[in-house]
Amino acid sequence: MLLKRLLPQKHAPRWIITVIDLVCGIVALFVAFLLRFEFRIPEDEWDVWIGFLPFYVVVRLVVMGLFKTSSGIIRHTGLADARRIILTNLSSTSVFIGANLVFAEWFGELYLIPFSILGIEWLITTGIMISSRWLVKSLYLYNRRLPGTQVPVAIFGAGEAGLIAKHTIDRELGESSLRVVAFIDDDRNKMGKKLEGVDVVNADEGERLLQNGRVDRLILSVQNLPAERRRKMVDMALRHGVRPLDVPPVDRWINGELSVGQIRELNIEDLLGREPIQLSPDAAQANIKGKRVCITGAAGSIGSEIVRQILTHEPAALLAIDQAETPLHDLHLELVRLGIRSRVDLQVGDVRDEQQAHDTLQAFKPDIVFHAAAYKHVPLMESQPWQAFETNVLGTYRMLNAAIASECHRFVMISTDKAVNPTSIMGCTKRLAELLVMHVAERSSVQCVITRFGNVLGSNGSVIPLFRQQIERGGPVTVTDAEVTRYFMTIPEAVSLVLEASAMGEKNNVFVFDMGKSVRILDLAKKMITLAGLEEGKDIEISITGLRPGEKMHEELLSSKDEVLPTHHAKIMRANSEGVLTEEGLQAILQLATQKGDHPATRSLLEHLISEYQPETIGT
Repeated sequence: MLLKRLLPQKHAPRWIITVIDLVCGIVALFVAFLLRFEFRIPEDEWDVWIGFLPFYVVVRLVVMGLFKTSSGIIRHTGLADARRIILTNLSSTSVFIGANLVFAEWFGELYLIPFSILGIEWLITTGIMISSRWLVKSLYLYNRRLPGTQVPVAIFGAGEAGLIAKHTIDRELGESSLRVVAFIDDDRNKMGKKLEGVDVVNADEGERLLQNGRVDRLILSVQNLPAERRRKMVDMALRHGVRPLDVPPVDRWINGELSVGQIRELNIEDLLGREPIQLSPDAAQANIKGKRVCITGAAGSIGSEIVRQILTHEPAALLAIDQAETPLHDLHLELVRLGIRSRVDLQVGDVRDEQQAHDTLQAFKPDIVFHAAAYKHVPLMESQPWQAFETNVLGTYRMLNAAIASECHRFVMISTDKAVNPTSIMGCTKRLAELLVMHVAERSSVQCVITRFGNVLGSNGSVIPLFRQQIERGGPVTVTDAEVTRYFMTIPEAVSLVLEASAMGEKNNVFVFDMGKSVRILDLAKKMITLAGLEEGKDIEISITGLRPGEKMHEELLSSKDEVLPTHHAKIMRANSEGVLTEEGLQAILQLATQKGDHPATRSLLEHLISEYQPETIGT
C-alpha cells in the first residue's frame, strides 16, 4: 500500500529515477574498477573504492539535481534528454578530475582515484542511463502498438509539417492513441519511398487504404494547402467514412510547438472556405484612421465584426448602436477582455426612431456610418411586411438623413444578394433601401456606398448553426429542397471586403462581392453529418421540408439588367443598376410611414415600386 501511494499511476516520481540513476553510477564505478584491474582488484584499491564512494554519491546527487536529469518523462525520452545526461556526467567527471588534481597537489604524487577509472565510469554511466531510458520508451511504444490499442492514421503531406505531426504523435503516443501508417503526397519524387519507416504513397493508393479500412483518420498537414485540394482530400475521406483532421498553421502552435491536442477535427466552415482573399489594409486604414465611425446593427454577426476590424485601423472614435441589449452587452464584455473598451461608445438605439437617430448622430458627428441594422430572416418577414419595411427601408432612410444632417462624409449600406430579383418581402425591402439610398444621395454631398453579398458562415440564424443543433439533438436535419443552393463567405472575409469597398468611394456605387461557387445545401447537410461521426440514414435522417415562403431555389448576386464593371480588386465588382426611385416613389414611402402596421398597403407598395419583385414565385 505504501508503494502504491508513492508511485503515481501516470509517471514515475523523480526520486525513483534519481535513485536508479545513482545506482547505475555506483555499478558503473565498480565495473570500471574491475576493468581497470582486469577483474582482480588489489586489496589496497578496495580501500580506495570504499573511501571514494561517499564523495562520488554526494557529487552525483548535486550535479543530477542541478541538471534535472530526473525531470523528463521516461517514455517520451528524446535527444534533449540524452544531451542533458551527457552534460551531467561530463560535469560530474570534471569535478572528480578537479578533486584528483587538488588531492595530488596536497599529497604529492597520490591521486584520489585513477584517471582511467573516471574515463571508464563516464562511458559506462552515460551508456546505461541513456540506453535504459530508450529501453523503457521502446517497451512502452511496443505495448501501445499492439493490435487494437491504436487508431491508424494517414498524414497528407510528406513535408516538414507532416514530419512534425508524426513526431508529435510518436512523442505523445500515450495521450493520442494514434499510429501513423502512411504518408500521402502529391510529389512524384517521394512515391515508393519511406519516411521514418512509414510508406509514402500517392492519392490513389491512399484512397485504397481508406477504402479498405486500413486508415481511420486522415490528417491534413500541408501548410497553405489550396482550398480546392483540401476539399478533394476531405471529400475522399468522407466518401469512405474516414474522419478528417487538420494541423493548424504554424503561427497558432503553442510556444512554437505542435501538440496532439491541436490536431483538431475539421468543421464545415473549413470546407466551405475559398482561397484566402488577399487584401491590402492600406486603403481601409487610410479611410478609417483618425475618423469618427458609427456602426448600426453593431451587435449582429456582421456589425460586431465591423467593430473588431475597424478598431484595428485606429479610428478617432467609434459609436456602436444596436437595439438588442444582450448581444450589445456581450460585445461590451468582449471589448473589455481585449482591453479596448475605452475607445468604443456602445449605445442601445433603434434605427426606426427618427428623433433618436438625429440626436445621436448630431452629438457624435461621424465621418463614416456603416449601416448594418436590418431584419434578415426571409420566412419570418414574409408574414410581417410592415416590420420589414419599417426597419429595412424607413430605418435606412432615417439613418441616412441623420448622417446628412450631421455632415457625415460617407454612408455605407450593407445589402444582400436577396435584393436581386427578389421573391421575398425581406429581399424586396432591401432592394428598395438600395434605391432609396441612391435617390437621397444624389441630392446631398454624402458619398453613399452599397455592398451586396450572400450568406456568411456561422451568422446568427443561418443554416449551419441550425444543422449543427439538429445533429446534436439526433435529427432530423431539415433541408427545404434537394436542389437548393446558396453562396457562402466567412464573416471576416465579407467585412474585409466591405471596408475595402467603402474606401473606393464615389457616389452611389453598388459593390458586389465574388462569392465563389454556390453550394448545394443537401451536400452541406450530408458532410456535416459525416463530420460528426454519424451515418445518414442509420444514425440520423435528412428530411426534405419544401421551400418556405419567399425562399428562392438559387440566389443571385447580379440582375441580368445590371451592368458589371471591374474595380482595382478582383473580388469586388461595381454594378450599375438600372432601377431608380422617383420623387413620387419617395413620397409614397413617406406616406406609408404614417400607416403604421398596414401589411396590405406595404405589400402593395413594394409590388408597385420594385418592378422585378415576384411575390408569387417561389423558385427561380
